[in-house]
Amino acid sequence: MNHLEQYFESNNKNLMHKWTHYFEAYDRHFSKYRGLEIVVLEIGVSQGGSLQMWRDYFGPKAKIYGLDMEPNCITLANENTEILIGSQSDRTFLQDLKSKIPPIDILIDDGGHTMEQQIVTFEELYNHVKADGVYLVEDLNTSYWLLYGGGHQRPGTFIEYSKHFIDAINAWFSEETSLKVSGFTKTAHSLHYYTGILVIEKQPRKEPISLKTGNIVFERTKFPDTLARKIRNRLLKPSYRLLNKVLRSFGLPSTKWGLFGMDD
Repeated sequence: MNHLEQYFESNNKNLMHKWTHYFEAYDRHFSKYRGLEIVVLEIGVSQGGSLQMWRDYFGPKAKIYGLDMEPNCITLANENTEILIGSQSDRTFLQDLKSKIPPIDILIDDGGHTMEQQIVTFEELYNHVKADGVYLVEDLNTSYWLLYGGGHQRPGTFIEYSKHFIDAINAWFSEETSLKVSGFTKTAHSLHYYTGILVIEKQPRKEPISLKTGNIVFERTKFPDTLARKIRNRLLKPSYRLLNKVLRSFGLPSTKWGLFGMDD
């Protein structure tokens, strides 16, 4: 049991509501920041229980901001914990917010959990997270709940929106103009999906380099240049590539090479 779990189970301070499996992911991605002078923004203050938990976890050097729509949350402010009142789906408010708080080390989106709120918050605040920071979105279960506009593979949910991140971090390898290297490609180090959570760890990225080291220990076997092999290499392989290119342009699955193989 990590420190966060222990705190939660023994909590007798302000109310806090968490899925119990979240604490493992929190500790895995946040532990390196403990005791440091960092900036934390938690969206969704509620009764302030989690703000107290983060203060206990990160220590007195951390500057913690809480954002909520509820005006009464302002009473939870104290030394090194500032409360901001506003809507996370209000782009103008979020854009103005960036001029009022320093770049963020850790952003935790535990706000209203609607699709619009999660998407707008990401689009406006991802770039305000430091180059080596962490962006965490929790309660992704709402992407599957009808009340929040969710559903399995339903367009417009945050889960479907975030699946494009997988393409984006691999855009270096794209052969098509539909997938280009973006700012996200150059800033996102990794994506970590847990049950109900997405963690984006940031780090400046450059185009991947493929290198070889070590010594050749044997020469590859040279197969006889038979008639069948000549036909395959000079006719069938080019045709296969052309067919796959056409299929790909229509978004269709590739055909298999079958008995002719593509391994030599």
